[in-house]
This record gives sequence, structure tokens and C-alpha cells, in this order.
Amino acid sequence: MKNTAFTKFHQEAGAKMVPFAGYLMPVEYTGINDEHITVRQKVGVFDVSHMGEFWVTGPGAFKFLQYITSNDVSVLFDGKVQYSCFPNGKGGIVDDLLVYKFNPEKYLLVVNAANIEKDWNWCIKNAEPFGLKVGKDLVNASDDIAQLAVQGPMALKAMQKLTKTPVTDMGYYTFKEVEFAGIKNIIFSTTGYTGAGGCEIYVKNIDGPKLWNAVFTAGEEFGIRPIGLGARDTLRLEMGYCLYGNDINDQTSPIEAGLCWITKFIDSKDFIDKDFLLKQKNEGVGIRLKGFVMIDRGIPRQHYEVVDASGKKIGEVTSGTMSPMLKQGIGMAYLAKGFWKPETEIYIRIRNKDLKAKVVDLPFIKNKPFVSFV
Repeated sequence: MKNTAFTKFHQEAGAKMVPFAGYLMPVEYTGINDEHITVRQKVGVFDVSHMGEFWVTGPGAFKFLQYITSNDVSVLFDGKVQYSCFPNGKGGIVDDLLVYKFNPEKYLLVVNAANIEKDWNWCIKNAEPFGLKVGKDLVNASDDIAQLAVQGPMALKAMQKLTKTPVTDMGYYTFKEVEFAGIKNIIFSTTGYTGAGGCEIYVKNIDGPKLWNAVFTAGEEFGIRPIGLGARDTLRLEMGYCLYGNDINDQTSPIEAGLCWITKFIDSKDFIDKDFLLKQKNEGVGIRLKGFVMIDRGIPRQHYEVVDASGKKIGEVTSGTMSPMLKQGIGMAYLAKGFWKPETEIYIRIRNKDLKAKVVDLPFIKNKPFVSFV
């Protein structure tokens, strides 16, 4: 089991530690609801050092990324981040990821922790036609990088104290290389997986302890606290953000998952599964990922059956929880055609009882617009 550069700080803070994606990670400190509300109202810090990072460089980098990812890399400018996915050649998704553009021949891919090996092998498999050499143009830096996600409405204001470079006015899904907390050449980005605003800070592992101490000192006046993976999941679900392994996987297509907005069909872009996915877009699909809220009292969970009024199965829950902000059961599910319209009544089968719910538009929390990430 691997440790991150911040493991000792989690343990000293009394975190409940669990194995996750090969790492020992904090699932909660003071309680998921408590931590969730801290991020929505103040500022919280997540250790996300378990995420994977791949460098893609050289003359073939752009064409490689245009082919291997679903989104249009050509719209990126230097300092811009893009949400995308790797189609798997069989209509499904290898993983969803972030693409950071530094310049036309330098990109950073940030992938999910549980999929690092799979994603790396997928990149290697597709690299040769674009002249990318593994170890030179394609580098897996996952074990060398520590990352903190500082999230919440007060996050950027707190972090501005640690750098002379303006960061409070940074656009959503952008990044800068700055000196931060006395550490040179860190990557400071404004993406986030909570919908509460904030940033991510990438440093070398050796600089991790210095970063942790500086971040918590700077955020003390704003009520900063460490946050575990449990609240990270409830926060992302309130925003309707997909989690790989739950809402998307090797069998679900980006069209079925409602990710048409990161699947760009343009003449200048030839990418894996383009023809198949374009056919799905034009002809339609039989299932779609939709959000729902419980009308009857109950907490939906992954794999619970979704049925219609007559008890016929029409889908399956992919993610579900009791929303700490709404005080209501919420979830996402793949639903059969005919049950996609908002306000449509559906039933979640919970402990052999069919409890009423209704389909809703995402996100569940409406305080921020559901923006696309280019």
C-alpha cells in the first residue's frame, strides 16, 4: 500500500484511513456531512496525490491527443484545461481525464487513480503512429507528483496569500505555473470536482510537507479543514459529475452518459470510435444517464433497480446518496428511453420496496451554472 506525501498529516489529524487505488487514503475526519458543508461554505483540502499524471510532448503530441481523446484539443490555448475521455474502440470509455495545454508540443494528462495502469497502457498502445517515444515524449510522472485540491468559496482568497501571481481572478479550467509558498514552478489550476470553486496545486513529492503546512496556515482565518474521500463523493454527486467505475465505464458510451459535449464531431478531428459514436448521436441510444431526486424517503445506492409504476425494470442506479445540502435522496441512473424527461416519475427499489422518485436536470445544487469545460 502506497503512502502520499501527506499521509502522516492525515494520520495526525485522526483521519479514518482506507485502501483506495493502491494508496492509503483518508475517507473522513470529523464526518462526511460536516466536511461536505465545510467545502460548500468555507474551504476544505483534499489530498488527491493518488491521481495519475502523464506528460505528452513533442511534434506528434497534438495529433496523438486529437486521436485518443473525444474532445477537440485544437480549441485549447496555452494555460487552458479541458475535460475529455478516452474512447475504448468498442463504444465504451477507458477513462475520463483532464488535458492541460502548456504549449503546442507540451501537454499534461490527469487521469483517475484506479485507472493509471490501464490508461498508461492505452496511451502506449496508441502512441507509435504519432512518433511518440515512451520515456521521452510519453512519460508517466504519477509517482513523482503530489497534489492538493483546495475547494470552497474562500479557497482562492486564502491561497492568494501564498503567491504574488494573481489567482483570484483566474478563469474556470485554466492554470498557471507560479511560485507558491516559496516553491518554484508549481502548477496552479482552477478545475475542481466539487462545484464549490477552488484550485488544485501540483508539486514534487519532496515539497509536499511544505505545501501542506503553508496551505493550512494561510487558510486558518477562513476555517480551512482537511476533507476525506467520502465528502468528495457526495460533493461531486450534488453537481452531477460522473465517477468512473460508477456512472461511466468500459461498457458505457459518452453519448449514453450525456457527455456529448465532450465528444466533438468535426471534419478535422479523427478519433477512436468516431463513426460509432456519431451513429449513436444521430440515431439515438436506448439508455441515458439521468439525475433523479427521491420523493419518498429513502437513500438510493449503486446497483439499485429502477422500475416504472407497474414494477417493470427500466434502469439501474449508478450513484446515490443523501444530499447534505438538500436533505433529500439524490442519484444518477441509466434509464430506458421514455423516462428521460424532467419530472417523470420513476421508482427506486430499496429493500424490496418501490419508492417514488422523479427525474431532474443536473446539477442538483443550482447555486452555480452547470458549465462545460471546453
